[in-house]
Amino acid sequence: MALADLLAQDAVLPALKANSKKQLLQELASKAAEITGLSEREIFDVILQRERLGSTGVGSGIAIPHGKLPSLDHIVGVFARLDQPIDFEALDDQPVDLVFLLLAPEGAGADHLKALSRIARVLRDADTVAKLRASNSASAIYTFLTQTEASNAA
Repeated sequence: MALADLLAQDAVLPALKANSKKQLLQELASKAAEITGLSEREIFDVILQRERLGSTGVGSGIAIPHGKLPSLDHIVGVFARLDQPIDFEALDDQPVDLVFLLLAPEGAGADHLKALSRIARVLRDADTVAKLRASNSASAIYTFLTQTEASNAA
């Protein structure tokens, strides 16, 4: 499962402004609703519910909020580079500035986990992360996310 299969270029937010974790999740839910045609409220509730189980801030300024929606028919991603880092209650207490929202159908099972693993692998690459942080172009960010993976797979 390639990131290009999960993430459309128009699902990249290159300089998102958010002052809090809640506001960030609302902005991501809004973009995901635009892409999927689902209710922004439904998406927000699912990702907020997941965050209440424990922060999806994985460390090094990166968060991977995720959730499953019964009305979704395929796995969808939204990537945001924040204008300013925010507190995300991350595992390492570092503020977050790179966020990859992953939404999956209720029955996605292993595909959902494979997608999370793929995202985590790409965002563990220090060169990719540096390029993502240095760019404010949606098309460049999309390219970094999808090309890194292709070169890592080779």
